[in-house]
Amino acid sequence: MSTSSDAQLASGPAPERLASGPAFEPHMRWPDPAEKELFRFCVREGAALVTRRSGAVRFPAELPSGAEHVLGSLFGRTCLAVDGTDHLAPPGCEWVDLRSLWGVVDELLWGIAGRAVQIVEWDRTHRHCGRCGTPTVPDLRERMRRCPRCDESAYPRVSPAVIVLITRGESDERALLAWGARRSQAFYSSLAGFVEAGESLEEAVRREIREEVGIEVDDITYFGSQPWPFPHQLMIGYRARYRSGELVLQETEIRDARWFTPAEVEEVVAVRGNFSISGWLIEGWIAEQAARSV
Repeated sequence: MSTSSDAQLASGPAPERLASGPAFEPHMRWPDPAEKELFRFCVREGAALVTRRSGAVRFPAELPSGAEHVLGSLFGRTCLAVDGTDHLAPPGCEWVDLRSLWGVVDELLWGIAGRAVQIVEWDRTHRHCGRCGTPTVPDLRERMRRCPRCDESAYPRVSPAVIVLITRGESDERALLAWGARRSQAFYSSLAGFVEAGESLEEAVRREIREEVGIEVDDITYFGSQPWPFPHQLMIGYRARYRSGELVLQETEIRDARWFTPAEVEEVVAVRGNFSISGWLIEGWIAEQAARSV
């Protein structure tokens, strides 16, 4: 069992978003052997090892041994991802899917655990060269596995996806939210889709909206981004304005899509809060409309 004396951080409000906060510094520097107080995140196949004590969900200090990867430093202490793929949960611990931990553990820790899931999965699935089949070796200078035979390089996969909040109207502004076909129960969010090869982000915005709901947009404005480890996405957020067209839904992707006022958003189950970029987009728009009415 590997141990660290201060790896147990309880759930609670995040100090700030992972993407903008100085608390976490990404790097690949291995800790000094004398450094004992490490943060370790044991993960496997999209799940993290946690404990539940006195109502708090924590990342445990005692972990199964496994391949380790440096993620960076949190408050100056080295963070390691531990590959727990071949291990059962130790007594008092359990494997919990990362989606189920969303909003349960601290936002900063959830983001680092998501990073750990992606790094461990990439390392396990790129042990052999995709070109010639030769076993690969890790590079010591950057996050990469290299083939010693043909020199093919394999970096952690990142899949860019755009996510867009579309609005229309002036004094009575409304936002377009959609219920995805993969959800059996009504749940509304902003529209999203993957970027295709050879496509700019703005082109992806226009195409996805046209394909999924049949309308045209303009005034496409960058909003922000968020890593999203399901399984290795980078969500790039935009705001856009309705230009023309009637809603025509792509039934394989969208069950329902409607133009909502802020008050109507409160009447349905929709993405809210500050944990995901979809929530940031929706909450930001609702706050704008509230400020207008003052």
